[in-house]
Amino acid sequence: MHNSWMRQVCGRIKSDYRYSNKLVYNNFPFPKKTTEKQISRVEEAVKEMLAIREKYFAKGSTLADLYDPVAMPKDLTDAHKEIDDAVDNCYRKEKFKTELERLEFLFELYKEYTAPLNFIDTKKKKRKSL
Repeated sequence: MHNSWMRQVCGRIKSDYRYSNKLVYNNFPFPKKTTEKQISRVEEAVKEMLAIREKYFAKGSTLADLYDPVAMPKDLTDAHKEIDDAVDNCYRKEKFKTELERLEFLFELYKEYTAPLNFIDTKKKKRKSL
């Protein structure tokens, strides 16, 4: 979810992302109504991924080795998939079918969260006659 958000709102120099805490991180819309069960699932998935990485670190692998797009270990790929699924489940029960569907959902949530900040006084001011 966060990577989808980041790729959409982040600035760029050439093809490199310019990650900003004020633009990307602070504005990332995380669901307000997460349950303890959902949070626990995310935490357990992250712990599992960290344990898998630690196993490879003990064998001398680096992060660059582990996250090589061609040679990433299957158990690490699966662990990240479980994290993604657990986080997605915090947003909604149905799976997102496309990246566009995911972004539409995120921007609707962002719009909902920021709506109170967009107060516009719609009353027209009456002119005083001379």
